[in-house]
Amino acid sequence: MDKTACFTGHRKLPLKKIEGILYKLNYEIERLIKEGVTTFISGGALGFDQMAAFLIAAKREKGYDIRLVLALPCKGQEGLWAAKEKLLYKKLLDAADSIKYVSETYSKDCMEKRNRYMIDKSEYCICALIRERSGTGMTVRYAKEKQRQIVNVAE
Repeated sequence: MDKTACFTGHRKLPLKKIEGILYKLNYEIERLIKEGVTTFISGGALGFDQMAAFLIAAKREKGYDIRLVLALPCKGQEGLWAAKEKLLYKKLLDAADSIKYVSETYSKDCMEKRNRYMIDKSEYCICALIRERSGTGMTVRYAKEKQRQIVNVAE
């Protein structure tokens, strides 16, 4: 069975922390690849999810034998995003090895279902957790409950 890691983080990250988060994220991805992780799951949301997914896509282009899976909450999640964000999202979809829609249409719990799906499918969780009271906080608590190995690259 493939060793799998997922990403969860905030849509908006403090500008002063982004460089450090990227540095730690790259370090942790490299470490997990050395430990045999071959599949990385991103939720595809704006912010940290996309940052992590594009980093995986770039490493794959460099010759790493890894897969990028997008676990998306529903079809059309980008509906209300700005044009520039939609363009980036399209590039992300094109870069993915596979896409899993957790729900066909939007519902108030489709994001939570997506987050639980990612944790259920992974042994490792790389997060950028800054605010405990958030969707990211809920996801990390679920990962702890499921005894996943968690690394917070925002610390």
